[in-house]
Amino acid sequence: MEDFTKLIAQASNFIWGMPLIILLIGGGISLTIRLNFFQFRYFPHILAQTFGKLFAKSDAPGTLTPFQATTAALASTMGAANIVGVPVAIALGGPGAIFWMWIVALIGIGTKYSEVVLGLHYREKNDRGEYVGGPMYYIQKGLGWKKVAYFFAFALMIEVIASTMVQSNSIAATLDGSFGISPLVTGIIVAILVILVTYGGIKTIGKVSEKLIPIIVVLYIISALIVIAMNIKEVPTAFSLIFEYAFRPISAAGGFAGAGVAAAIRWGLARGLYSNEAGMGTAPIAHASAMNDHPAKQGFWGVFEVIVDTLVVCTMTALVVLTSGVWKDIPTEEASTMVTAAFVPVFGASIGGSIVSATLFLFVITTVVVIIFYGEKQAEFLFGTTFAKVMRFVYITAIVVGAVGGLQFIWQFLDLLLAAVVIPNVIAVIFLSGKVREITNDYFTNIYPNEKRK
Repeated sequence: MEDFTKLIAQASNFIWGMPLIILLIGGGISLTIRLNFFQFRYFPHILAQTFGKLFAKSDAPGTLTPFQATTAALASTMGAANIVGVPVAIALGGPGAIFWMWIVALIGIGTKYSEVVLGLHYREKNDRGEYVGGPMYYIQKGLGWKKVAYFFAFALMIEVIASTMVQSNSIAATLDGSFGISPLVTGIIVAILVILVTYGGIKTIGKVSEKLIPIIVVLYIISALIVIAMNIKEVPTAFSLIFEYAFRPISAAGGFAGAGVAAAIRWGLARGLYSNEAGMGTAPIAHASAMNDHPAKQGFWGVFEVIVDTLVVCTMTALVVLTSGVWKDIPTEEASTMVTAAFVPVFGASIGGSIVSATLFLFVITTVVVIIFYGEKQAEFLFGTTFAKVMRFVYITAIVVGAVGGLQFIWQFLDLLLAAVVIPNVIAVIFLSGKVREITNDYFTNIYPNEKRK
């Protein structure tokens, strides 16, 4: 079993090394070029259409408001990666990793936008009258690749089992360490909360995420800004470290083991790709339910996701870690505790730990709710709405099993299953880039001039 586990780990490390980095970065660059660098040319307009219309109502066809659909999609990307993953990237790649995280976010905007546009364009209504869409629909309807669509849907449906278990275990371990709460109790509580939310379907998920996600994000950003303000003199140094060591090695200091440029690039790119999920194909499943009369308009909300998730929240985490100096004091194997360590001198051990634990708990709850919805949609696409309910029971069971650390061998397949989801989706999006460009040109030719005059 140990040899098998090592084999799986080696395969995962290989695929998530250069092969997927080349595919995701190359795909993002090609989409950005084909879309005429729209994210840079029309950046103010995109901000006006998203940040400027957070609470705007819509009577366009759809199930959720554009903002509800976006917060539902954000719920699956905002999580431990933002609080734990960024310090790990700094520990393994040095401060320069943050520069490459920003670069991949700017490139990933093209991919995320394209996914959302296709998700809305090829969506359809299910037998309950709800709008559904995502890669499985645009792969089948846009390219006619029926077997590939089924493969994507099956891979994601199974991946959600492993992902749910890992998410549940992470919060159970955090609460056990911080407050001594039994992992089984945590698993049962999380399962009950998820049942209550998912029972109401996408409308309830949208309403909950619309209220919860902004509160969590604002709470975390305010807490992070307080820590940064207490170390305000170190902010220029932090940015200097980010830009300087993106292009040259940094030597060891304290608990920091040092890092070369290759490590900075590798961990920065990986963190950027993991944090905003551009290319994973999950976001368009949520966005497909949005009330919007033009796919490009909803695509702008995909851009909004990347900005909030990577360029804002992950950057706040990086500045907390760098300005406080904890990145030099805490060894690599304990990198996940860096944010808590930075919060403690400012808020105290009890409050600082509670802020991080509460934020992680809420992030995990919203993440699990949304990824279970994603899994159900794959089951519905493959076998119908009745089987989707069967898979919901499987996912709820996985929450409790994962919390107590059961069936850990399944977790080993998580990265491989994610690769099985990402690869067909990114290839399909690249093949459909002509349709994305056509839809984008239609918006900026026929709608954009009128929006400018408003």
